[in-house]
Amino acid sequence: MNCLPRLHAHSAIPRLSAWTALTLALMGAPAQAQDAASLPTTTQETAPVQNSALTAPLFYQLLLGELNVRGGEPGAGYSLILDAARRQRDPLLYRRAVEVALQARSGEAALSAARAWAQDIPGSLEADRYVLQILLALNRIAETAPVLRDLLRDTAEADRNDTLNAIPQTYARVMDKALAAQVVREALAPSLTRPEHAAPAWTTIGRMELAQGRLPQAQEAALTGHAADPTSPYPALLALELLERGATEMEPMIRRQIQASQKASDMDTAVALNYARILLDLQRLGEARQQLEGLTARQPQQPEPWLLLGSLQVQTNDLREAAASLGQYMALVRQAPDERGARGLTQAYLLQAQIAEKQGDYATANAWLDRIENADEIMAAQMRRASLLARQGRLDQARELLRQQPERRPEDARLKLVAEAQLLRDFKQWAQAFEVYGEAVRRFPDDGELLYDQAMMAEKANRPVEMEALLRRLMAARPDHQHAYNALGYYLADRGERLQEAKQLIEKAVSLAPDDAYIQDSLGWVEFRLGNTDKSLAILRAAYAKRPDAEIAAHLGEVLWVSGQRDQALKIWREGLILAADNETLVNTLKRLKVQP
Repeated sequence: MNCLPRLHAHSAIPRLSAWTALTLALMGAPAQAQDAASLPTTTQETAPVQNSALTAPLFYQLLLGELNVRGGEPGAGYSLILDAARRQRDPLLYRRAVEVALQARSGEAALSAARAWAQDIPGSLEADRYVLQILLALNRIAETAPVLRDLLRDTAEADRNDTLNAIPQTYARVMDKALAAQVVREALAPSLTRPEHAAPAWTTIGRMELAQGRLPQAQEAALTGHAADPTSPYPALLALELLERGATEMEPMIRRQIQASQKASDMDTAVALNYARILLDLQRLGEARQQLEGLTARQPQQPEPWLLLGSLQVQTNDLREAAASLGQYMALVRQAPDERGARGLTQAYLLQAQIAEKQGDYATANAWLDRIENADEIMAAQMRRASLLARQGRLDQARELLRQQPERRPEDARLKLVAEAQLLRDFKQWAQAFEVYGEAVRRFPDDGELLYDQAMMAEKANRPVEMEALLRRLMAARPDHQHAYNALGYYLADRGERLQEAKQLIEKAVSLAPDDAYIQDSLGWVEFRLGNTDKSLAILRAAYAKRPDAEIAAHLGEVLWVSGQRDQALKIWREGLILAADNETLVNTLKRLKVQP
């Protein structure tokens, strides 16, 4: 009988019996075999040897099974290995039998081995997971409910919430979403009424509903989960997804969770951080700043909130505070460097360079850019350098800097042209930007976004005929490009031209993107131009409530002003100026109406 030294126990690898280690070595598992081979021979200090359970017949059976697998007869090899697994009740051999069946593309055989494993070793989470995954791969969704129930039952209490949270991803690829939701709800019935598991369980139900596009049911599940445990981050994370899809009624629940939770877990941080990001996207900068300042006060050792706060402070021109926030972020990231932190450092360097640029300190700005080492971010650094040159009156040199940037990847050519066009846009060189976008369109003729950007530059360059031709070309190539219809419709409406056609174009855009506040703004504006003031006012109020924006504020304020609600108009315009004091539409509206709010 063979004897091997005792193997070390690894945190990520189950302890192997001696005979299994030798068998796996024969199977071609070098890591385990190397562990066994690297151990010293038995000495006075080593632990006593253990006799192996690997008898000569069993050794021969496993060897023969592996030789059959490698010799192109996986069925025979599978039978031998599965028989040995059943007799020895060894989970590693069961796993090997499942792997052999899967390699042979025999789902039924793999399922048979996994079920035998689960039956012979009750409570094995790995066996339960294999049975569940194989059933889903075989599209036998209805059979997964008892397996999922067993898996949850066998999971340790401390890990059960994480398992519950992972269920929607496990079922993500199934085609019959309704059946999957029904099966999951059935399996989760015991967890839905247990206080310690109700919140993540209801969140999982909500995500299964969301996968079907059933937003009201997903909202109800999120609210039920939150009621079960107001401090739990799980329902709040689902509510954030719903908020991004336009479910504004979920926002109070998110705020309640942030206020109720005093934990510093990663998921609780994620709730507050993602809520702040959504507020930033909605241009609700004051509320976003309040959330980030609260988060950095509660969890000052979390780096990411400092970076987002610094970025917001740069946007609002609070440059001294921004530099301090970014400095805090950089100090935290350098204490525990990783790949994500390295990307964040690049962003911090770019923001610090932007701060220095705004302060007119171009030497310091360049010094920050010199710190960027990530090759993927070099283009961003060069774009900032180009901006520095342009601000010093050296626009031609700035453009040449971008043109000379090497193209390490296929997409770099596009990126260079877009960067140059953006630079020209920033300095209001509309005609030149139009030409650069034209060059980009010629090089990338199938890129609809480049065609759209060129059309927008045609409008800025006062070339309306070319703008309309480009947008019509884009509509023909991309009939689902809502922004093309909206852009042409708004252009006509804003000039009081072909108003019925403008309305039809904008309504087409609305049908493609019914939740887009900017497109709703265009619809409200064309109704105003058509003389439908009340209808216009209702549409613009809804658009502004959904997305407070300076341009929407300009239009809503004008309709209020014309309809005699002048105090309300002044209030909306003041809010718009806070959001973006330099917004061209708002500034021109106030100038045309001779108003100083």
